[in-house]
Amino acid sequence: MPLFEASDLGCVRGDRAIFAGLDFSLETGGLLLLTGPNGAGKSSLLRVLAGLLRPAVGRLAWNGREVWEDLGAHHDQLRYLGHGEAVKPALTVAEDLQFWAALRDLPGAEVERALARFDLSELAERPGRLLSAGQKRRLALARVTLGKVPLWLLDEPTVGLDAASVERLAQAVAEHRVAGGLAAIATHIGFPGERPQVLAIDDFPPVLPDPEDLLW
Repeated sequence: MPLFEASDLGCVRGDRAIFAGLDFSLETGGLLLLTGPNGAGKSSLLRVLAGLLRPAVGRLAWNGREVWEDLGAHHDQLRYLGHGEAVKPALTVAEDLQFWAALRDLPGAEVERALARFDLSELAERPGRLLSAGQKRRLALARVTLGKVPLWLLDEPTVGLDAASVERLAQAVAEHRVAGGLAAIATHIGFPGERPQVLAIDDFPPVLPDPEDLLW
């Protein structure tokens, strides 16, 4: 049985249909790459997968159970990174990670590991307001790796990263998959990874569903 699957998903924002008839299934260790031009609906789909946006039609299931039956449980098993880094300007890099680690009742070793993974150890005492765009992105990605959850949802995660940081991210995703995790990554430039499933959003042209079929 697929661990994470969508069937006939359709998304409407306002009065605009974004995509329709979208299907995928991911098993343990799977990588889903969401591709398509700007405005195709990659970010909207990630928000649906994260349970932040309800689809207009279709089914989204985790381990055979519709995610909307227990949205809180779904949120607990994922990390989502959108376009914003949500870096607090007054907190240092280490304090930012320590805050999130404390919320999740994680040991200090998790913070040290996340700092090292994205080459942030030397920046640990630097306030967020003094970070470059790439450094903020690395901090946000380090936050994703805190603790162990099965599902990572990343929206254009390589934006602002240099080549070395992209390699670090690719390694983090690879290790996450080997440990049994899944990842869905929106990208328009590709992403390194073994045996990804590629889902081109523009292959699912938008149509307005019949009002009687709407889920909301």
